[in-house]
Amino acid sequence: MHKIAGMQSAPAKVSFKEQMHQARERAILQSACDLLGEKSFDAMTMDDVAGKVGIAKASLYKHFGSKEELCSAAMVEVLSAAQAYLKSLDGSLSALDKLQAAVRWSLERLLAQEMPLLPSRNSTLRAVLMANRSYADGVIEVSDLMGEWITQAQEQGVIDADLPPIVVLYTLYARACDPVVGFLKDSTLYRDEEIVDLVLRTCFEGLRAR
Repeated sequence: MHKIAGMQSAPAKVSFKEQMHQARERAILQSACDLLGEKSFDAMTMDDVAGKVGIAKASLYKHFGSKEELCSAAMVEVLSAAQAYLKSLDGSLSALDKLQAAVRWSLERLLAQEMPLLPSRNSTLRAVLMANRSYADGVIEVSDLMGEWITQAQEQGVIDADLPPIVVLYTLYARACDPVVGFLKDSTLYRDEEIVDLVLRTCFEGLRAR
């Protein structure tokens, strides 16, 4: 029997074994993201991940061959979430509002320990990340989008036009690992939303009295 033109074949069914494999992999990635937010790459171990998921370390290695490979995949997951959020922003917002929304999102993730702490400069993860095409492409896309907003905000006079856009971009990126957030959280003096507002204020308005 010939297939009727224009009709599409039904998608192949995923076996129960494969569904379980995918579910376990999602759990591993989520646990790795959580641990990266709590401990950082250098302090996290594969034993930590296996224990958090509730599987044997040998099973963990069936999904990811090394800590670098696992954490690289986890960083791609976080970056994908950031890309999705930035793309969801209302197009009618001003460039400055979009930049503030982006920083707010990263600060909220940081407070919830959902933002992976960046590895040290000499960490083996850096080389793996830079070789990961999905991660590299994602960073370029986010940087290009935020760079466009920074340029627009400078043209509108709401961000200092004398500052090189790349300096502004890296300053905003740095808020995703800002130790001030942790210090304020540990002080118990402020609620999470107050911490976000205070860090946003110092970031975009500075410390000089107006």
